[in-house]
Amino acid sequence: MIRVDINKCTGCKKCESVCAFFHTGRINNRISRVKVTNLYEIGIDGPVMCIQCEERYCLCCPVDALSIGPLGQVIVSPTLCTLCDACEKACPIGAIEKFKDFVYVCDLCGGYPRCVEACTEGAITYEAGSKKFPSLVTIKKETNKMNPSQKRYFFLNKLCSEIRKKWRRVHA
Repeated sequence: MIRVDINKCTGCKKCESVCAFFHTGRINNRISRVKVTNLYEIGIDGPVMCIQCEERYCLCCPVDALSIGPLGQVIVSPTLCTLCDACEKACPIGAIEKFKDFVYVCDLCGGYPRCVEACTEGAITYEAGSKKFPSLVTIKKETNKMNPSQKRYFFLNKLCSEIRKKWRRVHA
């Protein structure tokens, strides 16, 4: 499972570039499975990607185009996918996004996530074989009507609330 330490992210977007290039041979943040989101008003950046949640909301696909692979990763079948947006709408953190004619979601690069290697700050790590998946039930309720970009912003903002509280205590 991918883990993110927001305290270490500098917003460099190397993870986005490496992800897109590994999967497509092109560098384009729209086709990256990692989306670095910037909370400008508080000066925090952070990558948002599939965190292999406990609920697996994305499996609501009406044609079963999504499945869970042996590493716990989400696998999209491009031959079955009808681009109906059900998985994109279901993901509470905006980790799945349709762009043009494909659905983009982290597939753990076959067990060797390239974003982890690219992150020189150590903000992204990978725990192979983890059996403890985070729950997104409370976030799902709050992001139900948002688009993927808004969901990523909301999720990152929620993660950063503890960082802000700690910072305020230290600098008060």
